[in-house]
Amino acid sequence: MTAPHGRGLLHLAAALDQQAAFDAASYVGPAQLAERGGLDFVTLGDTFARPGPDALAVLSRVAPATRRIGLVPTVTTTHTEPFHVQAAVATLDWVSRGRAGWQLDVSTTEGEARLFGRRHAAPADALWREAGEIAEVAARLWDSWEDDAEIRDEATGRFIDRDKLHHVDFRGATFFVKGPSIVPRPPQGHPVRVVDATEGPARRVAARYADVALVRVVGPAQARAVRAELRDAAAEFGRNPDTLRVLGSLVVDLGDGERAAEPGHGGGGPRQSAQGPLYRGGPVDLAELIAAWHASEAVDGFHLTPVEPRRDLERLVNGTVALLQHRGLFRTFYPGSTLREHLGLARPANQYAVTGGAS
Repeated sequence: MTAPHGRGLLHLAAALDQQAAFDAASYVGPAQLAERGGLDFVTLGDTFARPGPDALAVLSRVAPATRRIGLVPTVTTTHTEPFHVQAAVATLDWVSRGRAGWQLDVSTTEGEARLFGRRHAAPADALWREAGEIAEVAARLWDSWEDDAEIRDEATGRFIDRDKLHHVDFRGATFFVKGPSIVPRPPQGHPVRVVDATEGPARRVAARYADVALVRVVGPAQARAVRAELRDAAAEFGRNPDTLRVLGSLVVDLGDGERAAEPGHGGGGPRQSAQGPLYRGGPVDLAELIAAWHASEAVDGFHLTPVEPRRDLERLVNGTVALLQHRGLFRTFYPGSTLREHLGLARPANQYAVTGGAS
């Protein structure tokens, strides 16, 4: 199925964030609803700045209760060990059978730093440079096992081919990792990396390493400019810009019934709020906004955060998504099984197997 105007189908994702929700059912039900709508992935935010369950652990619980939808937890790269982070994300990819993503974020406050007691808070620029290095070493560690490194030969008692395990020997500004990983190469090769590229310090990391860049913008012209900037920067880093998906991030308040979008919302674009760009209106007008932005090549899709998680997600799936499907702008079924397939992204080649990197 191909969308009108020669553009590919929309990509849609939704946030599962909820306040004071610690039971698994609070996340499993909404994730299953998003999957029934065919959404590419769901996200779950996390931060050291507030109490709450560990996002990666929660989505590991959601994984066996879903079959197709991508699962993208936020995992901060600050105050955490890069080796452990990549292993945890790789494990999520294994338990979900190729549906894992990882939203990179940084921790900028002194309060967060005091929780660990290892170092003081640092400027955002420095932390995002570190995040880029961690994104790089994660990819190397995911590749440190070649796909056929596991032999499992009972006759000889050999479990792995040691010639197909590789030391990464990566030295960053704040860490050193030798490798190889303790987890075999993930099903997707590289789990999908997501970066909120709204702020300047994160944008360079998104252009170089992200598969999906989120941008919080209030109008299509602004979104189009940011998308062009990200694609140009990706090309400068030697990437094919078409391997980067740029999604507009909106907070959505779909209310209790169909109504016209309020002034400043709907077709005129969302308005800025303390939570970010906010759309307040009905599912039909939201579908019109999404279709218009996509047709104008402002974005490749949207990441939507419901104001009222259960109410708004249900109206999003049963109203907005259903209308977009009816118009041929969004999938009616998952053609593949992995998050990379949902996003139209190829499985990366193993850099060590291709280049014959030293062990």
